[in-house]
Amino acid sequence: MKLFALILLCAAMAQAQYDTLIRNGRLLDGAGNPWFRADVAIKDGRIVAIGALHNATAARVIDARNRLVSPGFIDVHTHVEGAVEKVPRGDNYLLDGVTTIVTGNCGGSVTNMAEWFQSLEAKGLGLNLASLIGHNTVRRQVMGTENRPATPDEIAKMKALIHEAMQEGAVGFSTGLIYIPGTYSNSDEVVDLARAAASYQGVYASHMRDEGAKILDAINEAARVGQEAGMRVELSHFKIDTPRLWGMSDKSLALVEEYRRKGVDVVVDQYPYDHSSTNLGITLPSWALADGQAKIKERLTTPGSRKEIAEQMERMIKDLGHADYSYAIVARYTPNPEFEGKNIVDVTKLRGQEPTVANQIDTILDMVAAGGAQMIYHSMGDEDMLRIMRYPNTGIASDGGIRIFGEGMPHPRAYGTNARVLAEYVRKRGVLTWEDAIRRMTSLPARTFNFQDRGVLREGAAADILVFDPERVQDKATYTQPHQYTEGFDFVLVNGVVMVEDGKLTDARGGRILRHAAR
Repeated sequence: MKLFALILLCAAMAQAQYDTLIRNGRLLDGAGNPWFRADVAIKDGRIVAIGALHNATAARVIDARNRLVSPGFIDVHTHVEGAVEKVPRGDNYLLDGVTTIVTGNCGGSVTNMAEWFQSLEAKGLGLNLASLIGHNTVRRQVMGTENRPATPDEIAKMKALIHEAMQEGAVGFSTGLIYIPGTYSNSDEVVDLARAAASYQGVYASHMRDEGAKILDAINEAARVGQEAGMRVELSHFKIDTPRLWGMSDKSLALVEEYRRKGVDVVVDQYPYDHSSTNLGITLPSWALADGQAKIKERLTTPGSRKEIAEQMERMIKDLGHADYSYAIVARYTPNPEFEGKNIVDVTKLRGQEPTVANQIDTILDMVAAGGAQMIYHSMGDEDMLRIMRYPNTGIASDGGIRIFGEGMPHPRAYGTNARVLAEYVRKRGVLTWEDAIRRMTSLPARTFNFQDRGVLREGAAADILVFDPERVQDKATYTQPHQYTEGFDFVLVNGVVMVEDGKLTDARGGRILRHAAR
């Protein structure tokens, strides 16, 4: 009987017009248009028909039951190197509706794109992946972490690495200008290197040099790169990260818009949280982090240099507008996991010290000397976050990574970014409409990164598709309990392959490497 049933199934599939048919849905096309009722037919990984397909047949029929049907979300700011190899399905992203990610952000990427892409294809991906080539990565390969300008010969070597990466499929060039060693570069270096990626129509994605007191200077620098290199600019995780300057986003957004009026194609992305996440080293002056871990440890264990670093850190925290380091929470600290989930004040107490600012700085310096930590920082205000969210050219991006479930205390954005926007800022608070929120997660990032066949529901486009109930979609991850998957995305299709079915992950592998076509 089993053999007979299998024969009947194969015969039915052979006679069906389509591989998959999604019926009875309310379609949000990704372009910001009002929803409309239609069926969606999929064959060979692509959308081949949209409309009233009453008489159509398919090997698989999904009844949307009046739920929303939208393009899969495109997250253009992720950091998945080292984790996607362990969880190639990308579970936390798929369950948050993400079907495509862009990694290699903030200046950090792999160097050998071709080899990495091939290894990921061999593993089998659950979602689509594209990568930028990182400035910090190529600078470190050519110059190490030296605190000095690059020579013309070093610039030429870095450009050669960027050309190679672009030819192997990178989609653009990223910088992380607060990080080592990119922070030691000048604007001329960045412009020159960006030109190498621009020659392949690559995008310039920048974690700018400053997101607080000098943010206007940082925007000017990023726009200059786009203007002089002739390329689109994506300003990463746009924010005001200095409490005493909260409210300044009116000026920063006005400057972005001024450049757009001048013909510089600048857009921004944002995650919907008032906490950021990065390494502990950013609390130190950048000069203290040059020349590798051995030199860093030497500076931090030499009384004179340690005292100088500590004094500068006291000035830095006052400039930021914080009374102490209670805003800094340990997300991952390998030497002592007991610190994870605690802020620096509490860690200082745990170390048996009075939590004075001086002792908190000692805690930080000891942790950095021991190899550093991944942190979560409460650094943004609600007023700025909402103003940036309402700006029409703001895309939604997590700045997160693929997570091993239960490991560490990561920022909840890796699990719940898109659902949080939809549940909190669309359904509950009405900051955005459903149509516009979906646009910011689909066609806007697709347009920014030149994914011409994704981010929209149209015939001929790749079948990256979501089916979800707008009343049920909900982020669950919190700062204290981050390892919680989003609920409410009932079906997630990647290139026509069902990766989430009735809210549960499947064992399929529908993802692909999205390589930029070298020209």
